[in-house]
Amino acid sequence: MAHNPDPNLSIASIKGTARTLDDWTTVFNVAAILLPPRPGASAFCPVIERIFATLSDADVRTTIWIPGPESMARKILGDLADRYLVWCDPTSSFAKSLGIESLPAFVHLRQDTTLVAASQGFSATEWQKVADGIAKHTHWIAPIVAGKRNPPSTPGWALSA
Repeated sequence: MAHNPDPNLSIASIKGTARTLDDWTTVFNVAAILLPPRPGASAFCPVIERIFATLSDADVRTTIWIPGPESMARKILGDLADRYLVWCDPTSSFAKSLGIESLPAFVHLRQDTTLVAASQGFSATEWQKVADGIAKHTHWIAPIVAGKRNPPSTPGWALSA
């Protein structure tokens, strides 16, 4: 079951900037999409683009989390790796700190790093609930999660221990 993460957890971006989770959330809430470390995770890129296209101007920091090195993130994300904030986490410490057990996942954290919502696995309906909550919290329009290029619903893949 997902829960509040450790605010002192250090997370590095794909560009090598390392900060604590508390530092990443100093100004904005966080909307994080956590992807599994497999080439097929690139199927979620159209979903990410739809969500982030709407939320990128909202008072929320949008990020993609990959449990691996920069090379894996670039392989999965392609040009999205340079367009969005990407956190690379070879030890999966962020997901483990959140209590995430299944990837992909969509997570909303407040500025104080408390967990607002999390959806594990992929269901457009469940991810829409997270997106709607972010929109309500930030007084912004909700992104539309469902789309023609969506991957099929899945319970996801277990987070590697």
